[in-house]
Amino acid sequence: MSDKGEQTIHDVYAYLRLHDTKAAIDFYARAFGAKELFRLVEPNGKVGHAEVKIGPATLMLSDEYPEMGIRGPRSIGGTSVSIHIHASDVDRLFEQAVAAGATVVRPLQNQFYGERSGTVRDPFGHEWLLGGHIEDVTPEEMQRRYTELFSEG
Repeated sequence: MSDKGEQTIHDVYAYLRLHDTKAAIDFYARAFGAKELFRLVEPNGKVGHAEVKIGPATLMLSDEYPEMGIRGPRSIGGTSVSIHIHASDVDRLFEQAVAAGATVVRPLQNQFYGERSGTVRDPFGHEWLLGGHIEDVTPEEMQRRYTELFSEG
């Protein structure tokens, strides 16, 4: 706690629910260079918790537990979240993810906000927005370009 009694947040982690965590760990290693930190496995083989590192970020994973309301994208029929990976060579990362088995949702293209980006869906239903910096854009210029997109018919 700080001097004012306010809560200090140290980290924020994405926690992915999966129908097959073991296969997901393998996929994330091939697609994004993930390094497994550890996993906790039940006697029946179910993964109760695992952690991987993708770049500087830790990603938490677990198998589904429908009896506790823990279900992944396949079970619920989609996802409302996209995980953004910002990379120095987004073209190479995008190709690597597709070669590992990701499906292209939106191909790579240069965006108005100064990034080259595209979206892939992993074999487990999670979406990944892959991006790389191409130019610095001020918020004002970004808004101007965004507004212009809506005026093009």
